[in-house]
Amino acid sequence: MQTKKVFAKLALILGLIFFTTCQSSPPGESLPVTLTVSAASDLVPAFEELGKLFTNETGIKVTFNFGSTGQLTQQIEQGAPVDLLAAANVSFVEELERQNLIIPDTKTLYAQGRITLWTRSDSSLKLDRIEDLAKPEVRRIAIANPEHAPYGEAARQALEAAGIWERVSSRLVFGENISQTLQYAETGNVDAAIVALSLSVNSKGRWVLIPDQLHKPLNQAMAVIRSTRHEAEVRRFAGFVNSTQGRPVMRKYGFILPGEEPVK
Repeated sequence: MQTKKVFAKLALILGLIFFTTCQSSPPGESLPVTLTVSAASDLVPAFEELGKLFTNETGIKVTFNFGSTGQLTQQIEQGAPVDLLAAANVSFVEELERQNLIIPDTKTLYAQGRITLWTRSDSSLKLDRIEDLAKPEVRRIAIANPEHAPYGEAARQALEAAGIWERVSSRLVFGENISQTLQYAETGNVDAAIVALSLSVNSKGRWVLIPDQLHKPLNQAMAVIRSTRHEAEVRRFAGFVNSTQGRPVMRKYGFILPGEEPVK
């Protein structure tokens, strides 16, 4: 008798689970689409904001995988399930195109980035020009790893153009990406950092723009990955970035947008 009661309760629980499942996912109703976007770390604040706006408007969810463009590109080359790459340099998108890993007509420039010289607001250092990094009191300087991070490569080019690369190279600390580079400076592990303008604008530190003549343009491009299972939806997100809703968000974080004049 006791066994029958146990089985009866079990059957009731299983029935409730089945009913709830059926209610939440009726037959024939597709699950909500979730896009996976691999994006350069300079895009963290801008894309997180854009993702929320896009989801509110379309119901399409977006998850972001932020990192250095070089590492994100390698992941895609190795078969990572990604719908869109938003790179910090167009050259990485072009490399994927050569490997036939993107849908060619989706390749588009969406922004141009800038780099800044960043210090904590409580720092005693007064750094107004990139050349100031050669001062002896600046003991440790963070830049993103130039081997795989476009913003790190731009930092190296600027240091070389300013004629101080040899003098400061022994003091450099490499971040895996531009977000980590800023974290090194924010936490006081380095005295100064060269970081993205997009991460500087809402930070609590002091920063100055580094002249864009000192490095090659950071032309940032995106493309839909050929293996996507959600081509229509990811094309829609890509278009949203450069839409009338998306452009003000990108502009707010200091990006130079297609058709607009550089920040001075």
